[in-house]
Amino acid sequence: METATPELELGSLEALRAADLVEARFIQSVMMPAESLRAGSVTISHEFQPLSEVGGDFLDYFKLTDGSIGLYLGDVCGKGLPAAMYAALVVGTLRGVHKTGTAPSDVLATLNRRLMIRSMPRRYAAIQYAVFDPQTSMLQIASAGMPGPFYLYENGCRMLTASAIPPGLFAGTSYEMLTLHLKPGDSLLFCTDGLTEAFDQNGEQFGYERLQAFCGAQSGAPPTDLLKQLFSAVENFSGRGEHRDDMAAALFHFSG
Repeated sequence: METATPELELGSLEALRAADLVEARFIQSVMMPAESLRAGSVTISHEFQPLSEVGGDFLDYFKLTDGSIGLYLGDVCGKGLPAAMYAALVVGTLRGVHKTGTAPSDVLATLNRRLMIRSMPRRYAAIQYAVFDPQTSMLQIASAGMPGPFYLYENGCRMLTASAIPPGLFAGTSYEMLTLHLKPGDSLLFCTDGLTEAFDQNGEQFGYERLQAFCGAQSGAPPTDLLKQLFSAVENFSGRGEHRDDMAAALFHFSG
């Protein structure tokens, strides 16, 4: 009976690992929206660029049964397959939490309680959760450990501030909530820090100020075009520089 050589065993393991990564990449793609959302006066588009085969960024948007629209975007601590596995846990838990009529701040508080039951050392998820009511044009946002979001309005952009400790770290964490009354033409950019932390070849970060200036200059662009232009701008800035994290973004646009 012939025994496998170390070279063959190593090749088989590498082939198995490659196949597992392909499967993991497919599973992660299923957790992302298949296409943009168009619901009445609202359009939501997204872009996602993982650092490796799989990553720890996640997002989704959806219509709720009362006619409101939900959106979440998150970033798991870490990279690669371990981060992707924890992201799957967070997404599965979150989908069991977000309910019609539940305020975003309460959604994050409930998510935190449930993640604490399955607490894992050095694992947590920064996240933003938003709900828009088309009847009142009110958008409610709760944020924990994430940049922004960035509020794009006629001829301008400003970075909103609503932050708290990411879910999965400490029991009893509470989350504040921002409420915006949107006007026709307003947009909001939700993004992970992979965009702002992209480096050029001199070690300079793309940064919040550069992102805000870009959004202000492009505030009137179509949502899908703006996202593609943003990712292109980050790539052009980086050049031969370094990407150290996944990049994900969702653009919420209200046409009125």
